[in-house]
Amino acid sequence: MKSLQGTRSSRWLPLAPATALLLLFLAGPIAYCVYLAFTDMQLTGQASASFVGFANFRRAFGDPDFRNAVAMTLIFTVVSSLVGQNSLGFALASLIRRASKPVRTAVGTVVVAAWVLPEIVAAFLLYTFFNRRGTLNALLAWLHLPTQNWLFTLPILAVSFANVWRGTAFSMLVYAAALDGIPQDVTEAAEVDGARGLRRFWHVTLPMIRRSVGTNLMLNTLQTLSVFGLIWAMTRGGPGNRSETLPVFMYDQAFLKALIGYGTAVALLLLLVGAGFSAVYLRLMRDEV
Repeated sequence: MKSLQGTRSSRWLPLAPATALLLLFLAGPIAYCVYLAFTDMQLTGQASASFVGFANFRRAFGDPDFRNAVAMTLIFTVVSSLVGQNSLGFALASLIRRASKPVRTAVGTVVVAAWVLPEIVAAFLLYTFFNRRGTLNALLAWLHLPTQNWLFTLPILAVSFANVWRGTAFSMLVYAAALDGIPQDVTEAAEVDGARGLRRFWHVTLPMIRRSVGTNLMLNTLQTLSVFGLIWAMTRGGPGNRSETLPVFMYDQAFLKALIGYGTAVALLLLLVGAGFSAVYLRLMRDEV
């Protein structure tokens, strides 16, 4: 018995350094952030922090700016991730399967190029596209259509489009792999039975790739919830707070207004939002098995 226990213990020895590093550099900072969320820590003008319990969380739920940030986050996530990246990624994956090799190569290169660009570079490219003197208004003027300052009139939709442009490649690659995994004989049998178009997609294709859909939705949602640099470079959350999502609001409170405790509490609430989305997706995928 002792030798068996010793053998089991020795199996964990190679993992000990990695476990220690995770505890030190991952669990440690998370635990410290949780502690800060329950204090009145500030960056300036304070000798020491005091424990304030749930005061920061009560302040958040009573703050109209926080509620606006929640609404902007939901709009940004639904428009750019759940609808935009997911739908466009699936459409591109379906179309390039039927296209010729030169077309597949060209489309794949363009879409993936937007994905691999650094976030700040993508943000400045889209800023110049939506700017009052940018590319979009130049095209509209050439077509004799009305122009406007898109970053002022429709800021949340502008940053949502930017996130779709930059992140669609991931969904396209996920769905391309999932569609390639569908057996050819299943597709042919569905066509023989008269299942074509939307009917075949709903009753044959979607059930066979549902786990890929759930995984893609979960990963895209978590990534979109954490988008900061793209929005900050394009609008800084403005004008006013009309494109201020939770990451931008958290940065503003913690580092611009020096309210570290309050900003960290907002970060924990954002973490809970992401955990809630993940739990829903995992539950749906488990129920479909």
